[in-house]
Amino acid sequence: MLDVSHVTKKYGKVTACDDVSFHLDPGSVTVLLGPNGAGKSTIMKAITGFLRYDGDITVAGKPNKSVEARRVLGYIPEMPSLYPNLTVSEHLEFLARAYRLGGDYKERARALLERFELADKSKKFGDELSKGMQQKLNLCLGLLPEPQMLLLDEPMIGLDPHAIKELKAMMDEMREQGRTLLISTHIIDSVDMLWDRTVIMQSGRVMANLTRSELDSSGRTLEELFFEVTEGVDQSEMTGTEGDAPAEE
Repeated sequence: MLDVSHVTKKYGKVTACDDVSFHLDPGSVTVLLGPNGAGKSTIMKAITGFLRYDGDITVAGKPNKSVEARRVLGYIPEMPSLYPNLTVSEHLEFLARAYRLGGDYKERARALLERFELADKSKKFGDELSKGMQQKLNLCLGLLPEPQMLLLDEPMIGLDPHAIKELKAMMDEMREQGRTLLISTHIIDSVDMLWDRTVIMQSGRVMANLTRSELDSSGRTLEELFFEVTEGVDQSEMTGTEGDAPAEE
């Protein structure tokens, strides 16, 4: 569904992404992990076509900046970008018109507002919403077009427990429907039970790329792999083995 091939992005002398390559299968959930500054947001924006870069990216076999790719690709950014003079309902109406969605979008919009507890806020303006409510509306806007592939950049930051539960349930539903998800985050606990493949970045490079079954066969947890890759830390040495307490310094 997605092929990222030898993508490099530089900002002046700073290399944000350095020869990044990975592949996402249709109907899979991939979690893109890495510490702050690892290059996760840069590669996400490159995939959406927001940035110029060296290398190749295709979505469903089409160049990512083509009309055909944009029709199947959705993006939920980390920071909501709402119109202060549009209400919650008007935001959804505006997006539906922009995407030329069919007549059934109104029912989907109502269902999304209900799931994320925004139905009673439908007449509030964008700048009247709390940060958490803005993030919920941000999710509703990204989910409304039902894209075949969806990029989510730190989607759970600012959400309350109910919204996190609903978002995780929707991710499972999308996977069952054969849609492809790429979730970028640095909060491992938020996605630990969701993923089929993980791609871990550090200093602009892909340091690990493996499936859940490959990780399970190695006997490591996702957290252990993450710290091993990004910090060179062996978790067994940090925590001790066979119940032993860590040695005191």
